[in-house]
Amino acid sequence: MLDGEVLTNPVVQEAITGGRAQISGSRTMEEAEHLAILLRSGSLPVKIEVMENRTVGPTLGQDSKEKSIKAFGIGVIGVFVFMILFYRLSGIVACIALLLYVMMLLLVMRYLNATLTLPGIAGIILSIGMAVDANVLIFERFKEEIRNGKTLRSAMDAGFNRAFVTIFDSNVTTLMAAVILFYLGTGPIKGFAVTLAIGVILSMFSAITVTKFLLRFLISSNFTKNPAFFGVSAPKEVNK
Repeated sequence: MLDGEVLTNPVVQEAITGGRAQISGSRTMEEAEHLAILLRSGSLPVKIEVMENRTVGPTLGQDSKEKSIKAFGIGVIGVFVFMILFYRLSGIVACIALLLYVMMLLLVMRYLNATLTLPGIAGIILSIGMAVDANVLIFERFKEEIRNGKTLRSAMDAGFNRAFVTIFDSNVTTLMAAVILFYLGTGPIKGFAVTLAIGVILSMFSAITVTKFLLRFLISSNFTKNPAFFGVSAPKEVNK
């Protein structure tokens, strides 16, 4: 019996000496295989009831992925607009660094032959958020140093030095969480963890190295010495 239903009613015709028995009868091969599957599956602890029957088309996953990519693009554009309006030239530098970061991330994913899945997209979005957060920390420290009367070059160096510890700690913590998810998770969770780990490493490199290089190049080019172009509205008198 299985879940209260009689599957077969065999009769013992001789002694079972070898520890194995065989059910014989006028069954087809398909019926015998079906019975074997039922017997091997065992009984379930609860009775199964059909609550809903739905047909899912093969385009559902593709449709969800396309919507996620569209939402990702809209979000990135929104972030770019915010960074440029709030941080001016520094925001433009951050946008360039973020674009380079996304390109590096996609190149690494392509090199690893990774498939772009919904959890993977979520990992990419989260890592981009980490990169934006790192740039915001750097630029806020940069603006504070300008308000304290430092030159643009000195303010930039001090801003990066002050923000480094916070950026490093937050990224290492997230990276540790990704490693734990990879070893304890399965399937999509592992994909999310791998994408997040790669993204966090590249985002930290982008914020600390790429953004610093671009901002230093902009300041050294003497394009402007006006702190207002870096989002500082009322700085103190800049030291000469």
